Amino acid sequence: MIANQTASLSPSRSASCSPSSVAVLFCCDQSPYKLMRGVEVWDKKRDARRYNAGSRVVAHPPCRLWGNLRTVATKAPAEEKDLGPWAVEQVRRCGGVLEHPSGSTLFAHCGCGAEGDAGWLLEVDQWHWGHVCSKPTKLYIVGCTPDEIPPQPHRAGEPDRCITQGHGIRRGHPKFKSRITQWEREATPPAFAAWLVEVASICRGNS
Repeated sequence: MIANQTASLSPSRSASCSPSSVAVLFCCDQSPYKLMRGVEVWDKKRDARRYNAGSRVVAHPPCRLWGNLRTVATKAPAEEKDLGPWAVEQVRRCGGVLEHPSGSTLFAHCGCGAEGDAGWLLEVDQWHWGHVCSKPTKLYIVGCTPDEIPPQPHRAGEPDRCITQGHGIRRGHPKFKSRITQWEREATPPAFAAWLVEVASICRGNS
């Protein structure tokens, strides 16, 4: 239905869930989630793999081994790929939302949104929440229905920057857009982070 944390430690198994708060898994060091009240943040230092699923979840598992450029992500440890399905399991167990690039193969691999699955898929563009360029994103949501999610903003116009240039487009071309930095590409707009937390907060767990 469509509507870079690695080491030798294996992901822990989930415990029973509590609806009292929202946990953000695989958070970057300089994340807007760390400025929010009532949010339990699991970053690289804390290690999201130690999380035992006590709250509803917003999950941002590493995407480079699942995305469109996965064939060239040669420096990524193989075990990093296991974090994606593990994050899907946490969202299914406790309710919440998982965010990945629109072209990620994680969703099909885990059967997200397939017939009989607990959740559903929603495609959005982070540009509307303040990202510096168009960033098509797919969300896997468990625990609420499409008509229950908060309103989505609409941003007029179009971005003048991009993640990658189209083939043959060079500086001086009418459609040329300057590329954003890696940090800008990976950053989550504060408004989008707040919206994801709001979505997770209304979700109901399955355990």
